[in-house]
Amino acid sequence: MLEEIRKDLGAALEELYAASRVEKEGILVIGCSTSEVLGKKIGTAGSEDAARAIWETAWSFCAKHGLFVAAQCCEHLNRSLVVEKALMSSRGLKRVNAIPRREAGGAFATAAYAGMEEPVLVESVVADIGLDIGGTLIGMHIRPVVVPVRVSVSRIGEASLILARSRCPYVGGERARYDSTLA
Repeated sequence: MLEEIRKDLGAALEELYAASRVEKEGILVIGCSTSEVLGKKIGTAGSEDAARAIWETAWSFCAKHGLFVAAQCCEHLNRSLVVEKALMSSRGLKRVNAIPRREAGGAFATAAYAGMEEPVLVESVVADIGLDIGGTLIGMHIRPVVVPVRVSVSRIGEASLILARSRCPYVGGERARYDSTLA
């Protein structure tokens, strides 16, 4: 099952990237319920193995494309995010004091915290693209205007998969012209 998770997630991320026009050093926010991946109710059966497989795939994808990743914690940590300290510093993000664990933060955020070089928790980010595995509600961390992205993969394990990109707001009405190269 772990290899299937890696394969499906990798494919979904590449399709999201192709659809997004996200620039280098953009932010990918990921929310993930490993319980849902295993076909259980969110928050009831977190899997460290599934979390690690998802984290490693996402981390590799972000390194390949020059992106930052923000791993959303569960509601018990107010959906704060695990990010590299360098991202926090460069974007002026507000740090919060917690260390995620499976029971408070979730298995995925815990795997992210263990897998980063200098992990910190921040209150929020304004991400360019997002991946929601299992209905974790990442929308609050994506910059407006959020646009859903449909890809060939609709599930990771048993969990539903929702992908999103952002775009600049259109202003000016019907007489305006828009730059089609902007995300």
